[in-house]
Amino acid sequence: MQAANAFTHDVVIVGGGLAGASLAVALAPTGLRIAVVEAMPWQVDSHPSYDDRTVALALGSQRILAAMGVWPHMASGVCPIEAIHVSDAGHVGAAHLAAVQMQVEALGFVAEVRALGAALYAALTTAPNIQLYCPAALTALTQDSDGVTATIRDALGTQSLRAPLLVGADGGRSQVRAFIGVETQNKPYSQVAIVSTVTPTSPHRNIAYERFTADGPLAFLPMTDNRCAVVWSTPSAQVEARLALADADFLAQLEHGLGGRLGALTRLGRRAHYPLARLQVQDAARGRTVLVGNAAHTVHPVAGQGFNLGLRDVAVLAEMLADAARAGADVGAPELLARYAARRRRDHVAVGAFTDGLIRLFSNRSGALVFARNIGLLAVEASPWAKRALMRRTMGLSGDLPRLARGMGL
Repeated sequence: MQAANAFTHDVVIVGGGLAGASLAVALAPTGLRIAVVEAMPWQVDSHPSYDDRTVALALGSQRILAAMGVWPHMASGVCPIEAIHVSDAGHVGAAHLAAVQMQVEALGFVAEVRALGAALYAALTTAPNIQLYCPAALTALTQDSDGVTATIRDALGTQSLRAPLLVGADGGRSQVRAFIGVETQNKPYSQVAIVSTVTPTSPHRNIAYERFTADGPLAFLPMTDNRCAVVWSTPSAQVEARLALADADFLAQLEHGLGGRLGALTRLGRRAHYPLARLQVQDAARGRTVLVGNAAHTVHPVAGQGFNLGLRDVAVLAEMLADAARAGADVGAPELLARYAARRRRDHVAVGAFTDGLIRLFSNRSGALVFARNIGLLAVEASPWAKRALMRRTMGLSGDLPRLARGMGL
């Protein structure tokens, strides 16, 4: 008979989305016994569609995925970002960032979530030390000085998973975060992101556009087959009217917002939308439980930093756990998780402040500030040093880089 306090796993990860699945795959070579609990059924569609959702991957994130062995299995759904064009609508300020200036192939990549998800799912289901519980609901969580017990309910009924460490990777509305009582700082932006896909009549030439308009940032991200993913930050009061527009009228507004840089836009995909807010936890670790990805932070999508920030969480935590496992140490030791939280906090705060600052700066329409920010954009354009600093941040190659982000194994 199994002892009541016996561990069923070494690590329990609650949340099998991109962040949770990435952590499990990153940890697979360590030999740790890993459980992944995911509430929603996995749906890996082998047939790509025009409306495939996308995620912007910084160059540092590409290196993490490559070091994990995932990148080669998703290459068909990836488009490189060879340049970024940043501009302030109606004004002269603009900056052009190019991969060639950094002597790299690309500043980042636009990946189809379907392709990334399929690659992660294949790795999850073939690793002998990963056990996937899906669909399964987390119904209770308790922790003590020795470990954490997660009670889940799936098709087999109710069961308990016990491990020295539990990782909450269950998104912005994290149940794990609620169970352990971690407080958050929340800042709603009174904006909603409308996302879709379009095909321009002019070739996008693997250029990403970040256009700051009076309504909010408008991003065009290059995809395969000359498609573009669109992220349009819209004031909450205007969302319903914009979603109700006929396709031709919606495309006309997008063309105007982008200043005609890609010519006429055709073939509008399905429109989806989600509210925008900034969230930051007070502490990413409590006891033997730690939070990663959107469970610990969400940021405005401007500059495409959100998933990249979460993937760096994954890379740092995987490195620290691998080192602990090699040393025969306790992978769930509260002091280890506290060190992880302290190590990641600077990046969380910096990216949150960076994206929030951009929204504050470009949302203010006062004449003096408009003049100052356009001078700033022109100064960045004229300064190789400023460009390199901005590109290193955009590429996810500044600050504390874990081994995976440097292309090294754990």
